[in-house]
Amino acid sequence: MAHIRLDNVTKKFGLHAAVDGLTLDIADGEFFVLLGPTGAGKTTTLRLIAGLEKPDDGKIEIADQDVHQWSASERDVALVFQYYSLYPRYTVRQNLAFPLKSNARNCSQAEIDERIARAAKTLRIGHLLERKTDRLSGGEMQRVSIGRAIVREPRAFLMDEPLSNLDAKLRESLRAELKELQMKLKSTFLFVTHDQIEAMSMGDKVGILNEGKIVQVGTPYEIYNKPKNIFVASFVGSPSINLMPAELANGHVTALSGKLKIVAPRSKTNGAVTIGIRSEDITVGPKEQVAAHIHDVENHGVEKIVTLRVDDQFFKATAPSSLELKIDGTVKFSFNPDKLHFFDAASGASRA
Repeated sequence: MAHIRLDNVTKKFGLHAAVDGLTLDIADGEFFVLLGPTGAGKTTTLRLIAGLEKPDDGKIEIADQDVHQWSASERDVALVFQYYSLYPRYTVRQNLAFPLKSNARNCSQAEIDERIARAAKTLRIGHLLERKTDRLSGGEMQRVSIGRAIVREPRAFLMDEPLSNLDAKLRESLRAELKELQMKLKSTFLFVTHDQIEAMSMGDKVGILNEGKIVQVGTPYEIYNKPKNIFVASFVGSPSINLMPAELANGHVTALSGKLKIVAPRSKTNGAVTIGIRSEDITVGPKEQVAAHIHDVENHGVEKIVTLRVDDQFFKATAPSSLELKIDGTVKFSFNPDKLHFFDAASGASRA
């Protein structure tokens, strides 16, 4: 069992709080992704759980046990880093065997061989076992690095941006493999990344971290469709959500210098707001309501991302690839009112 809980954890480096009153609950067997920008405190959180850093305040529990006084080895969690921690002069087999040969584990040779064979089969690296690791590709080295964690049979896996050094095609492949691996092992995975595609495609739950604080925790669907504030809404999604000032009055939303006026889908308090609308929730075509200038067109194969301009406001919409759109031309568009997000104009908090 590897239920992980952080209760009001703070870690400072000098005057800077890298983690600030962080409370987090990761269920046993869950694939939990910690997502945030560079400097948000993601790696520090991982190191605190692993026992490589000590918190200044708060409590960390693994399997319902307070681990404050436990060493990193006693916590029995496996770390997989962004940079492969492999011995280049060793073969893959020797690298996999290395963590099992410590006095603390006291594994027999038969058990070591069995664990290596099982990990190699799981990761499909059996054909690489006798190869030196300095002759492996980046994807192969990352598989071996994960294999070194698997053979230990830890209570939880802590992964610090393990895919960030790989090319885009390999990252896509390994995302699916890691998710499949977690489901096969039924282990607790805490995966740290700044890549929202990784977070949304892999996580059972996603925690958005910013400036050492958890902003929102939820399923990928909840994070994407019910963001708690402008930061979450704009950090998740590609292209980024369109944000624009608007006015709510008498059940209507007015935006884009008064050119866009639609019925508010839910009862809202009158006044200034910031509205958010994702590109796929804007319809572009000759039968729509409002005219816009075409500022840019990006061809993505099955679809186009078009940047529209109304006066001094720019926003992106998703259009079918078959629709003919020319830069500096004009096109009509409309917003789906049921997909509008409303945020407080001052605080940025959701007004859902």
